[in-house]
Amino acid sequence: VQLQASGGGLVQPGESLRLSCAASELSLDYNSIGWFRQAPGKEREGVSCIDHRDGIAYYVDTVKGRFTISRDNAKNVVYLQMNSLKPEDTAVYYCASDSSGCSWYTGRQDYWGQGTQVTVSS
Repeated sequence: VQLQASGGGLVQPGESLRLSCAASELSLDYNSIGWFRQAPGKEREGVSCIDHRDGIAYYVDTVKGRFTISRDNAKNVVYLQMNSLKPEDTAVYYCASDSSGCSWYTGRQDYWGQGTQVTVSS
């Protein structure tokens, strides 16, 4: 099983990025995918998740209205569209799978991707 996160980069405040999480040997039909982030000196936190059972999307309050999670089950890819980026969004972003559904608890996920750096700075 492999989760490949990509799409990070350096952008200015207010700009957008789209992250991708490509899953290998793991079906999105049976696994929820969450996006987490970790800023320097801070704990890893949940950002968004899409539940495999009903497609419901969840967001942490700080990104609601700016980030949108979506999935393409045929391609086995989950996307995180990030708009109106702020400097406080700067972090390494990880995707993770959870066969039980969505959870912000970072100890529950089954598999983690390697992370992609997002830097928002002027």
